[in-house]
Amino acid sequence: MDKYWLKSYPADVPAEIDPTQYRSLKEFVEKNCARYAGRDAYVMMDRAMSYGELDRQSAAFAAWLQQKAGARPGTRIAIMLPNVLQYPVAMFGALRAGLTVVNVNPLYTPHELEHQINDSGATIIVVLENFAHVVAQALPRMQLESVIVTSVGEMLDGVKGMIVDLVVRHVRRKVPRWRIPGALGFGRLLAEGRRLALQPVTVGPEDVAFLQYTGGTTGVSKGATLTHRNMVANVLQGKAWFGSKMPDHATYVIALPLYHIFSLTANALMFMELGARGILIMDPRDFKGFVATLAKYPPNLFMGVNTLFNALLHTPGFEKLDHRNLFGTVGGGMAVQAAVAEKWQAATGCVLSQGWGLTETSPIATMNPIGAGKFNGSIGLPVPSTEISIRDDAGAALPVGTIGEICVRGPQVMRGYWNRPEETAEVMLPDGWLRTGDVGRMDEAGFTYIEDRKKDMILVSGFNVYPNEVEGVAVTHPGVLEAAAVAQPDERASEVVALFVVRKDPALTEAALISFMRASLTGYKVPKHVYFRESLPKSNVGKIIRRELRDELKK
Repeated sequence: MDKYWLKSYPADVPAEIDPTQYRSLKEFVEKNCARYAGRDAYVMMDRAMSYGELDRQSAAFAAWLQQKAGARPGTRIAIMLPNVLQYPVAMFGALRAGLTVVNVNPLYTPHELEHQINDSGATIIVVLENFAHVVAQALPRMQLESVIVTSVGEMLDGVKGMIVDLVVRHVRRKVPRWRIPGALGFGRLLAEGRRLALQPVTVGPEDVAFLQYTGGTTGVSKGATLTHRNMVANVLQGKAWFGSKMPDHATYVIALPLYHIFSLTANALMFMELGARGILIMDPRDFKGFVATLAKYPPNLFMGVNTLFNALLHTPGFEKLDHRNLFGTVGGGMAVQAAVAEKWQAATGCVLSQGWGLTETSPIATMNPIGAGKFNGSIGLPVPSTEISIRDDAGAALPVGTIGEICVRGPQVMRGYWNRPEETAEVMLPDGWLRTGDVGRMDEAGFTYIEDRKKDMILVSGFNVYPNEVEGVAVTHPGVLEAAAVAQPDERASEVVALFVVRKDPALTEAALISFMRASLTGYKVPKHVYFRESLPKSNVGKIIRRELRDELKK
């Protein structure tokens, strides 16, 4: 096809990348840890971990997995951690042993965790003790063989780590009680692994690196099968877009959770290729502490979501920060609002560039040029070795400027959904095209604009919420007859979940239903608003028409 968008490419960005540069993420990690051994890889609470230490620690974890846990290439390991130093050690260690990583949101309920573990077939889990009670509750219904537990302070320096854990456990009381017979300590496990030799394994480009869970284009959470080739390609695509502009020994902010595909690829992986230093923000909602960290470690590049940028702009002290080192800010995961982008540029002198992608594209598919001009409202140009095509419902390509479904083709597009061939067939067109479910148009310069979402997904602060899942929980309440979940516009989160309900029990209240649903859903999936109705709009075959409910909330 005619890649006419290349005429709009920055002069230093190549049209293609070579995804065979690394055979696997195993090779990628090992080469880059050796290349940048003396540089800081991560900093958490002023505790720096060099690439050399990351190499040694991840090798110890990999060796333990091989020789003590009995893990083999292809074994699935779940990682249920926030942004702590243990995450890159566990994730890179698992990849070096040839395992497949299953990222788990630490805020999941037992019900959500159970589904993801059982669907993926994970037999090992690494979890922060703050969330171990969730594992304990779901454990009888899962087939886990090893549970590895760690604490916030475990990889911090000596006394400081002990003090942090004391505060977390007893002063702030953030560690609920839990009991898991045979649970293993992460630190002790690493010590044991350091006495073991890492055995060689063969990991190829088509082996599965991640089962990254998403709702896809329907509501059932499913694993996007991302191969080593998918992930390596997307890292090199990101490097091609950013790399020539990055200063040596660059510093970047890791505020988005590493278990999220955007942060996983754009932060943990892409910046390893550049030898950069990542500043781990464990709790980005502590905006006062966040601003203090930014003052101590001024970043060169900052990736985040619209709500994060907006919150920082309204945090006292942010206006006093020195932003001279900041050459690039990238917004993804959700739509960047023009008002926020304008305020960000005015406050920092740096353009907030919008990018776009999906879990199914590893995730980067399009990006705006970095550090030039001003916010343009588009999701950018296709990144190198990537094609965008606007298509109709039958899958036929539409002329430039016509609105249709955005389809993507490139080496970063997933193999398919884990063990779900029928659902894979629904989104994959012949010749490798992925139907994204997003509706948009491409202009004559090659910039793509999202106009609407074909799917009913709700986007809460960058996280996907699928109506089927929310509705499935709501209708288990004995007082609910019917339910429909839709997106409601929100100034802070872009969208929140609104639930329309037909009651069986007239006494059912909004507060009671929300309280009931909190037991089964992560916080951002819980309805923010509940609207009771005598009936819900339906099609002639009885299907609830969510579109009419969404439109009602926009009035």
